[in-house]
Amino acid sequence: MLTYEQIIQKTITLDAAVKLFNPVFRRENKMVFTNGCFDLLHRGHIYYLSRARELGDLLVVGLNSDASVTKLKGPGRPVNNQEARAEVLGALAFVDYIIVFIEETPLDLITILEPDILIKGGDYNVEDIVGYREVTSRGGRVETIPLLEGYSSSSSIDRNSSRWPK
Repeated sequence: MLTYEQIIQKTITLDAAVKLFNPVFRRENKMVFTNGCFDLLHRGHIYYLSRARELGDLLVVGLNSDASVTKLKGPGRPVNNQEARAEVLGALAFVDYIIVFIEETPLDLITILEPDILIKGGDYNVEDIVGYREVTSRGGRVETIPLLEGYSSSSSIDRNSSRWPK
């Protein structure tokens, strides 16, 4: 079981990641990277993230900042702030590290971290995934994981919005 301190320590800065994922670490560990808003964690996220972690030795999650979620999803999002979203992700045993990014895409993170495997959900064409060119040009892999039908934060919000007080 993780302590609260261990959960919090999974959220690191990009500078800390660069130091941690040094060449010796990288020779010994295959890094899987994915990213997203992870606003309301649901069954689909659990499936997706656990399957992503199975592909390597550690899973690094790029987490959209509050401002980038609002730009991507619109007003009223995120439902949970970035600190809360990072803590919930950090509580998952198969998530090793979380890095919050402020840009609209994780391209800078991907370019700097150089993951061995880049993962997104099955609703993406592999060639259209941000970072595809950068990862494959170094010999890395880009893959998708099928989505569980009916599970998305947006659909959960839409389904339940009439139940929530305004």
